[in-house]
Amino acid sequence: MTEPSTRPVDDWWRSAVVYQVYPRSFSDANGDGTGDVTGIRARLPYLADLGVDAIWISPWYPSPLLDGGYDVADYRDINPMFGTLADADALIEEAHALGLRILIDLVPNHCSWEHPWFKAALAAGKGSPERDRFWFRDSLPDGRPPTNWPGAFGGPAWQQIDDGQWYLHLFDISQPDWNWDHPDVIAEFDSILRFWFDRGVDGFRIDVADSMAKDPALPDVPLHNGQPTHEKFVGHPYYDQPGVHLIHQRWRAIADEYADTPQGPRVFVAEAWLSPAERLAQYVRPHELHSAFNFDVLQCPWDAKALRDVIDHTTENLWAVGAPATWVLSNHDTIRHRTRYGRDQREALAAAGIVSTDLEIGLRRARAAALLELALPGGAYVYQGDELGLPEVEDLPEEVLDDPSWERSGHTVRGRDGCRVPMPWSGSEPPYGFGPGEGQPWLPQPADWAPLTAEAEASDPESHLALYRAALRIRREQEALGEGRMTWDEDAPAGVLSFTRDPGFRCVVNLGEQPIELPDSTEVLLSSEPLVDGRLPADASVWLQV
Repeated sequence: MTEPSTRPVDDWWRSAVVYQVYPRSFSDANGDGTGDVTGIRARLPYLADLGVDAIWISPWYPSPLLDGGYDVADYRDINPMFGTLADADALIEEAHALGLRILIDLVPNHCSWEHPWFKAALAAGKGSPERDRFWFRDSLPDGRPPTNWPGAFGGPAWQQIDDGQWYLHLFDISQPDWNWDHPDVIAEFDSILRFWFDRGVDGFRIDVADSMAKDPALPDVPLHNGQPTHEKFVGHPYYDQPGVHLIHQRWRAIADEYADTPQGPRVFVAEAWLSPAERLAQYVRPHELHSAFNFDVLQCPWDAKALRDVIDHTTENLWAVGAPATWVLSNHDTIRHRTRYGRDQREALAAAGIVSTDLEIGLRRARAAALLELALPGGAYVYQGDELGLPEVEDLPEEVLDDPSWERSGHTVRGRDGCRVPMPWSGSEPPYGFGPGEGQPWLPQPADWAPLTAEAEASDPESHLALYRAALRIRREQEALGEGRMTWDEDAPAGVLSFTRDPGFRCVVNLGEQPIELPDSTEVLLSSEPLVDGRLPADASVWLQV
């Protein structure tokens, strides 16, 4: 088994590789077709052997699951479908014993309409203190909603109730937005953070960390092609408002209360889809959040110049505020990068099922991208199944689609279910060891995934899993990797990314069409593809000891 990380306790988050677990789809211990906390516990040795430093668990709270658990009904408990608080406590203890830290999701912009405070607000009526915790407003004089704001999953961001008032939901109608101007909401989330920190959780991933503060004047957003824009422009009334930073500063102070405990500091990572990087850097200034996902690389085409520009812009702006970069290639909200990289770049993020995809090219590029991501300065996140090279499942039957965008779009947007298909662990046919017996999971797995199971790949030294294990082992061993700086090698040919990290490490990524010669006086540590007569083939990366 891989030894626990020996990096300094107080800065572990600055260079950590974090593995994202989507609990409903990771591992099912009781055979009901849904992943659970006991299933995660059973797979902890696998994650320790993989070589990651921490686990981020997507929402595990009680929820009607109308938005994959991001509709939280109780922030201080575990969804009975997933287990109990005692199971969570055992998971945290067992993970720590293996040298793994635990991050969980915090969903502070909104809750579920099943949350007791929202149900009380509906029952209390207009003008009540209970409604002040949310955004309830009357109609405009002409009967329209209070603003023209669009919902993220389609339709308007306001829902009218029986007494004529409207409540704000930036996401699904089942997710009413909290009013962060209300002291009860502020105090409640202070308490929630301490509840989980006291149970041993090492940190939180902050869902839509740029959205909690709203412009109290409730101005309309501009129109684009006749429809309210979804663009996060500067000065937006509900994204990236200045008041959101006061919330983050308050949370950072709470996390810092735990800095001197034996467990070390508690940390935050922000989900904020903001460009350019100057805007994102505001979230990781001293005394705010510790890190923020960089989504510009995730959205970047497989092109050397475009990737270099994004890497430069990201690192320069984050280093300027003393923060590390945090790289991510896939997550539970995006098309898996093996599929993205197998597409025409203009259509890489297009809706599932309508774009021609070459999964073999996608796999080569996914392998090369993994070595690029893990060699860049800072931390990195690995979404469950990334290490197996799983593709997006784009042919799920319509009757099983669960994402709220499917209904809210009038069955025109299939949503994110294709990246949430349960993990294949073993065996030659579904459920591939996801759960005991032959019971099928909540989303169907493809019939051709037998070569992609963790068991199958563990016995193949050339597999995607073997590449990840080797890369993460070398990353722990190499003083040059993790947090630090990088220098571009200006002698690299066109279409090639090459950079050096001290001491003595070089990463070369061939995004061109022809094999390239490797630099002199170097030794190959790891290559995403076999070398051809000593040259690095197209769509491949290599790690070199200088």
